[in-house]
Amino acid sequence: MTFSIVARDASGAVGSAICSSSPAVAARCVHLADGVGGVNSQNVTDPRLGPAVLAGLREGLAAQEALHAITAVTPNIEFRQLLVVDGHGRAAVYSGGRALGVFGDAVGHGVVAGGNMLASAAIPQLMVDAFAAASGDLEVRLLAAMNAAIAAGGEAGPVHSAGLSVVRDAGWRVTDLRIDWTEGDPIAELGALLAVWLPQRDDYVTRGLDPTAAPSYGVPGDE
Repeated sequence: MTFSIVARDASGAVGSAICSSSPAVAARCVHLADGVGGVNSQNVTDPRLGPAVLAGLREGLAAQEALHAITAVTPNIEFRQLLVVDGHGRAAVYSGGRALGVFGDAVGHGVVAGGNMLASAAIPQLMVDAFAAASGDLEVRLLAAMNAAIAAGGEAGPVHSAGLSVVRDAGWRVTDLRIDWTEGDPIAELGALLAVWLPQRDDYVTRGLDPTAAPSYGVPGDE
């Protein structure tokens, strides 16, 4: 009931975008670590698997090695989908044979996409292609991939939640945006939220790292 993308760009930022018919999908499925990589754990989701794969990446395993170390020993793994990009941009994916509905995945340079309950098995490759064709901040490119998925039909049914998160050498998620439930269009709402957030993102990083250099919030009392 989910389609998503994990990617690393030339700056070293790693991020994920995700969408689902279920509530709060980003809270359960997205796992990122500065300088380490990103993992999405989805389809009958086991949230423990994301941190387990990240642990392998921290130990120096490449994306495919860290993924195999988990899929080889995890019970019920045939129900799961795992998307992995490591800190060097190597990508890997696992889609278990008992993933729901129409499912599929695609891997590109520094990017992996996958989904289940899809309107078309071609959607993950369309997401990878859209990401590769887009330019600008990682957040913008991830959103472009999600819009390509929606344009191609997205999930077979209506979607209600979405998220977009990025780590980039700050020690926390410099972008962490979520639409946990809407009866409208979660990707459109996510795009509107990103348009508000992105011009302020770097100021919030400065506030965290060096408050003496922080710009004002522009609110009464802090002009």
